[in-house]
Amino acid sequence: MSDRAALVAYAERTIAAGSKSFAAAARLFDPATRERAMLLYAWCRACDDLADGQALGHGMTRVTDGAARVARMRALTAAALAGTGTGEPAFDALAIVAAETGLPARFAEDLLAGFALDAEGWAPADEADLYRYCYHVAGAVGCMMAVVMGVDPAETGVLDRACDLGLAFQLANVARDIGEDAEAGRCYLPADWLDEAGVARTALADPTSRPALAMLARRLAERAGRYEASARVGAAALPFRSAWAVLAAAGIYGDIARAVAARGEAALTRRVTTSRTAKLGWVARAWLQARRRHAVAPRPRTGLWTRPR
Repeated sequence: MSDRAALVAYAERTIAAGSKSFAAAARLFDPATRERAMLLYAWCRACDDLADGQALGHGMTRVTDGAARVARMRALTAAALAGTGTGEPAFDALAIVAAETGLPARFAEDLLAGFALDAEGWAPADEADLYRYCYHVAGAVGCMMAVVMGVDPAETGVLDRACDLGLAFQLANVARDIGEDAEAGRCYLPADWLDEAGVARTALADPTSRPALAMLARRLAERAGRYEASARVGAAALPFRSAWAVLAAAGIYGDIARAVAARGEAALTRRVTTSRTAKLGWVARAWLQARRRHAVAPRPRTGLWTRPR
């Protein structure tokens, strides 16, 4: 599949099935940016599904050939970035985005490095380790999305804010998915946090661990809020419709972190989602926030982890 229109249609189906939150936010972009954002999403979704042995973000399974899967992703991605047809629609979609935006290859490579960490059974030792992982699997995507929205890759300050939004999203994911990850044999909670809480990695699925894990989920949600707040500052550098989409996504995903914190132990056994009404509410609020984005006082990123240059 190499026809651009067909690839866009494929990407639109993928985002509709894979993430209702991102699909809702993507509708707010101008047409050209929306198509490129969906094409990029299709590639990210395909890599994530391949890494996790799932389909469109659902049905995660234990993967035993992780290194081979990552090697395949890398080979197909390298071909796509070189402008070579792969015969895989998601990777051909990336080729279009890279050709049309001048997307730096390093961001795609950084994302794949995150999947390699998962394939190695990596787990964070401390909070800084967690942020490094979040950069690889989500912050790098934030940087790629910024380029898709027209940000010059040399604008490091703007890309830092875009990375912050990716970190906020991933921290919310980690908080929401503690129980699901445990069942799949994964844990993204820092080892020193677990030691402090008195929870062994082997006991994550034990019901007696839930009070402590709920406390750690709240801590993750609080960290997600810090990065969400920082990312909002970057909206001032974007065109109106891109800022509208970004701020809507920040609010929609931010609600996931806030709900995890509010629900406590219940969030460990029942996946947190956001309703259609809540999403529409953020679309409306983000429109007003985007209109006022230039009036927001700049706030330094003091105390926040910074992506590798």
